Amino acid sequence: MLRIVNHLFQKAMGFLEDRNFSDVPTIPEYYKGKTLFVTGGSGFMGKVLIEKLLYSCTELDRIYLLLRNKKDVKSEDRLKAIYSSPCFERLKKEKPGVFESKVFVIAGDASEIGLGMSEEDRALLVNRVNIIFHVAASVRFNDPLAVAARLNLRGTKEIIDLAKDVRCLEALIHVSTSYANTNRDPIEEIMYPPHADWRDTLMVCEGTDEHTLKVLTSKYLGELPNTYTFTKQLAEHVVYEQKGKLPIVIIRPSIVISSIKEPMPGWIENFNGPVGILVASGKGILRSLYSNPDLEADYMPVDIAIKGFIVAGWIRGTKRLESTDDIPVYNCCAGNLNKVTIGEVVNLGHEVVASMPLNDALWRAGGNVTTSKLKYYIEVFLLHLLPALLVDLLLWIVGRQPMLVKIQRRIYIANLALRYYLTQQWTFSNDNFVKLRSSLKEEDKQNFYYEMENIDKYEFFKVCCLGGRKYLLNEMDEDLPKARAHYKRMIILDILVKCIFYGFIVWRLVQTSFVQDLILSICGIFFVSS
Repeated sequence: MLRIVNHLFQKAMGFLEDRNFSDVPTIPEYYKGKTLFVTGGSGFMGKVLIEKLLYSCTELDRIYLLLRNKKDVKSEDRLKAIYSSPCFERLKKEKPGVFESKVFVIAGDASEIGLGMSEEDRALLVNRVNIIFHVAASVRFNDPLAVAARLNLRGTKEIIDLAKDVRCLEALIHVSTSYANTNRDPIEEIMYPPHADWRDTLMVCEGTDEHTLKVLTSKYLGELPNTYTFTKQLAEHVVYEQKGKLPIVIIRPSIVISSIKEPMPGWIENFNGPVGILVASGKGILRSLYSNPDLEADYMPVDIAIKGFIVAGWIRGTKRLESTDDIPVYNCCAGNLNKVTIGEVVNLGHEVVASMPLNDALWRAGGNVTTSKLKYYIEVFLLHLLPALLVDLLLWIVGRQPMLVKIQRRIYIANLALRYYLTQQWTFSNDNFVKLRSSLKEEDKQNFYYEMENIDKYEFFKVCCLGGRKYLLNEMDEDLPKARAHYKRMIILDILVKCIFYGFIVWRLVQTSFVQDLILSICGIFFVSS
């Protein structure tokens, strides 16, 4: 049955993709004069999307961002904060004034009925918008089901309701995740059956008290590991019900990490993926990771993902919607194009950090990946918790705020949250995503063609490390000589401590009667034989 579904899906994909593009406008020409509506614009991917659109499709008419008031900060002020991000340095330098003249706020909340917008703003969008990028999502794995459902499910439903009213809608790009169907392997670019009815799920989440829902959550999730995966899977079905009715594409990024090139090499603003491992290891506070070193991790540089979003919008928007159209699904992932294992990430991280150490490292970069829970817990106790307690004690003695135990606690909790993904292997099919780039016109290849095949892993992780230093830790390149000198001292200290530790163990063993008798026996045998 699945093979038949897959065959039909590929046929539908060909109907959308295998076209004559000679009369189709280039990507900048298509986006010229268009009005876009973007949710999730304040997030990591959202910022890069906005920057790339404004930089490479500068003649678009305008972009409306859905932003909510947050902690007494008005949405207009949040827009200024977004533009102050280093992500927009290239745009400010090369195309000053573009952001200010083309990006506008729509005050609202993706988790509320009607997106929390005023009637005037809704009417504005209905009459002006041509393209919608729905990027907003709750991405925390441990969110309560009601919280995840409110943004991932309710938000998607409200976007669909808005899209139905938009008068000149040409494309709706729904951003899902490659991990929406983790109970399957391989994961192909098809729509899998839902794990529950999304309407019933919303009704249960919005009509059940918090305690009862917490008790029922694990049973409700079934084979899926967390509320994020569960609600993102159902959200795809909210969208897929509009097959042949709305011009939609579903794009599923894998683990989105630092940029390769745009808007600048190594741009990152969170500790997700390998950057978190590199930083924690580089600071000397991550010594053990519970995973399988041979496990292949699927990482997607953010600028490649964003190019895919924009190209997918172009490919859908340049084709008139027909009732027979399917909704194409793109697994925006590395797949077989460029594989890297967890063990390689850790080893490459050690090499990179050794050449470009972080400031004020607490210890020499090191650590290992283990598949043994017992070994992991022992190492967490001996190499994470005990040193953290010692450092915090010293900080307390000198009158400074203890902080390392708190950091180690966060690392441990993060490892627990990621354990499901760090201990299992999936095979992602990305044929449609690869085919998408082959549809590009020659004029668009320079700015929108993407590839994973020729990425040098060492050079890329080197860029990731530099980006992590600069954008996450606010460390400057001119500090590298000082960091290297400090790191050399940490290496000497590491060797010294190991020599003292193992020397003490040997000395204690020598003091035991068993070892002394053994030595005397060996010496006796030697002298007798000689």
